[in-house]
Amino acid sequence: MKDLFLECARLLEDGEDVVMITIINRKGSAPRTAGSKMLVRRDGTIEGTIGGGLFEARAIDMAEEVFRSGQAMTREFKFLGKEVTEMDMICGGSAEIFVDLLRCSVPGNAAVCRAIAGHTRRDTGARLVTRIDTVPGGGDRLKLAFLDGEGNPAGMSLPVEDLKELDEASRGRFPVLVQVRESSYLVEPVHFPGTVVIFGAGHVSQKLSYLAAFLGFQTIIVDDRGEFANERRFPDANQIVVPGSMEDCMKDLQVGRNSFLVIVTRGHAFDAVVLAQALRTEAGYIGMIGSRKKREAVYRHLLRSGVREEDLARVHCPIGMDILAETPEEIAVSIAGELVQARARLADG
Repeated sequence: MKDLFLECARLLEDGEDVVMITIINRKGSAPRTAGSKMLVRRDGTIEGTIGGGLFEARAIDMAEEVFRSGQAMTREFKFLGKEVTEMDMICGGSAEIFVDLLRCSVPGNAAVCRAIAGHTRRDTGARLVTRIDTVPGGGDRLKLAFLDGEGNPAGMSLPVEDLKELDEASRGRFPVLVQVRESSYLVEPVHFPGTVVIFGAGHVSQKLSYLAAFLGFQTIIVDDRGEFANERRFPDANQIVVPGSMEDCMKDLQVGRNSFLVIVTRGHAFDAVVLAQALRTEAGYIGMIGSRKKREAVYRHLLRSGVREEDLARVHCPIGMDILAETPEEIAVSIAGELVQARARLADG
């Protein structure tokens, strides 16, 4: 979401109108979940996806009509029977989309997009509110509001009583459609994607760095060997840290509840050193590679040094989902699956 809104802000600030297409409701099995978005420019190029195929092509056709008329549209697509075959879909549900024109001339559109793209705080109850407005001339009005959860709203003004109703109806981690008197709103939680910090720059780390980026995580690689931890080997990483020693490798890292620490260093001793530091943080997830035998050896060492049993209970070890993984690629997939699960649980928590 954040990258898409960053691009949207850039386009609007450059004086270009843009159509934003959002799945506002989904029933059964559909290509993407409610809240999925894509941008369409006047030349037909897109950013993001709502599911691909003929479904997306028809949505782009609607965007062209919205550019011409200036009037937003909604439409429900049913992925059943003949329509499933025509759209090259394998699902059997329905999806309703909102095709909205964001004019660069409307004060606030770019500011809301920029505020969402720049949001980095988690657990603040941040939400994007979109008024589903399809009346003529709707493109000339501001229909977006960003509520950062800390009392710093951006975009359209909403009455206090409406804000209260919207807040009470949208406490989960999924977008919801809310009816407040005469208006319909799509309310979406705005989540920071999470930061995966991978300690170690070996083969598993290489594969996991790619997967974590693909899954929308920010990714940091930490290893005291510059010949391993570098941009050539980790082109997908957002940051590469080469500390003087793994003994103090977290001193310059900002680790909080939205951090996912993955310990896959080059040996048991280094794993123990990093794990001892990890347990002193508030990381939302801590995982360490290794067999159960290795885990017991590392845990005994840490317990002798003063670490408590309840602290060690936070650690996922052996790391990853049990998919009988053997190769670096398979191990990375098992870890990535566990990271997705941990991120969802944190969002629900």
